[in-house]
Amino acid sequence: MTTTDSVDALPVLTAMYAAEARYLAAGGPGRASFDLLAPYFSPDVVLHQAAALPYGGTWRGHDGLARFFLAMSAAWASFDLLDQRFLATGGTAVVHTEVRARARASGRTLEFPVLQTLTVRAGRIAEVRPFYWDTAAIAAACAPGGRQGA
Repeated sequence: MTTTDSVDALPVLTAMYAAEARYLAAGGPGRASFDLLAPYFSPDVVLHQAAALPYGGTWRGHDGLARFFLAMSAAWASFDLLDQRFLATGGTAVVHTEVRARARASGRTLEFPVLQTLTVRAGRIAEVRPFYWDTAAIAAACAPGGRQGA
């Protein structure tokens, strides 16, 4: 049994998503302080985003997450979590989220699911791996001109 197996991620994730709502209400990336979110993430947190996305790559640490949120804000004019289900919790949680987002570059609105695995260690999120259904459609919508039917 690893140390993450005995952890219940649900309280950490619930608190983090509430903090994220406060962060966005306070102006979000570039306006609100990342300090609202920092207590929920390990200082050495790693976020893995699909390379095909405009904010793709591996983002490390609190500074990396702050830069990631700026990159997301540059790509999306809005990014709303419509429905969120916690499918499994423990040291590694699985969260299914339905998203409605409007791309800044094209003005297109997309609805899509994201499935994430989140690893919690010592009461903080240590790793996040989101999985998107159709990265090509998301990347196309975020490109200038935002092709339909990507």
